Amino acid sequence: MSKKKVGIIGCGNISAIYMKNIPQFEHLELLACADIDRGRAAARAEEFNIPHAYSVQELLQDASIDIVINLTIPAVHAEVCIQVLEAGKHVYVEKPLAVTREEGQQILEVAQRKGLLVGSAPDTFLGGGIQTCAKLINDGWIGTPIAATAFMMGKGHEHWHPDPEFYYAKGGGPMFDMGPYYLTALVALLGPIRRVTGSTNISFPERTIQSEKKRGQKIAVETPTHIAGVLDFHSGAIATLVTSFDIMGGTQLPNIEIYGSQGSLRVPDPNNFGGPVMIRKNGSDWEPIPLSHGYKDNSRGLGVAAMAEALITGEQGAHRANGELAYHVLEAMHGFHDASDSGRHYVMHSSCEKPAPLKPDAVL
Repeated sequence: MSKKKVGIIGCGNISAIYMKNIPQFEHLELLACADIDRGRAAARAEEFNIPHAYSVQELLQDASIDIVINLTIPAVHAEVCIQVLEAGKHVYVEKPLAVTREEGQQILEVAQRKGLLVGSAPDTFLGGGIQTCAKLINDGWIGTPIAATAFMMGKGHEHWHPDPEFYYAKGGGPMFDMGPYYLTALVALLGPIRRVTGSTNISFPERTIQSEKKRGQKIAVETPTHIAGVLDFHSGAIATLVTSFDIMGGTQLPNIEIYGSQGSLRVPDPNNFGGPVMIRKNGSDWEPIPLSHGYKDNSRGLGVAAMAEALITGEQGAHRANGELAYHVLEAMHGFHDASDSGRHYVMHSSCEKPAPLKPDAVL
């Protein structure tokens, strides 16, 4: 089967796992990388044996590149995605799709005009853990899904990240940082969202960096750091989602649980690809369920491989981590904040298809 040639724009921390994984996928060939810092691109190209270290413009002008993976900072996700699309290439972007809903819509509009595909992280929902959960739900193991809870609770990235300032700037915060993992998993398991409501707060107006190299420096917090939300799904299920950088004492809450008419399902950390998956039925104890699907390790780039499969086979449903799903998640994240500010429900304007499940023996 033919391969799609890939270029990567943005050679920061997250790029390493993509550069490691892309050559391992059956449908992908990593041809080039680029960065505004040409030296950084050259270092990555040497480290991962990538044929070309380009400037951004050189990568966009290389006619042999089919798909560009955009790993730039969120503030320029939309700008770079649109440049890629205007250059006639498909684009896959790290989460979130864009910072604002308007930017997200613009990306999708340009892609539609150019007849190109947009994809977006996270693709962790395609991993063995969440795909096993999807199969259990689809096979009726917990009956009809009625409700869900999801918690991303931590004390903030200033404790470990070398440059944590952007997590507390506008467009940051726990919802826009980690919310895409949780919301994408919930949509993959329960389908599209009808409306949301929420309450938000900036619990600590100032943060002190604890990590080296900036230990002791202060950060003025510009975005809510504790967001408690409720989601109503078109399926009828209702979910509670809390994302927080304000939990200084830790927690024992699960990442995600789905509650059905005949049992409960514990979903693994949606930031990972593997398990464990646990089920509880009829008052019995929680029991582990063996994973039915592959891609259990860190398989970032799996969504790009699925995009390539869709391009090669013409099967639109194969493109699971698609722009419509990513925009739906982006709108929901803003919806929580809007609901808190207005004191009323936010009714979703967008929708998306529930992503088609992978086959247990799928190889991408």
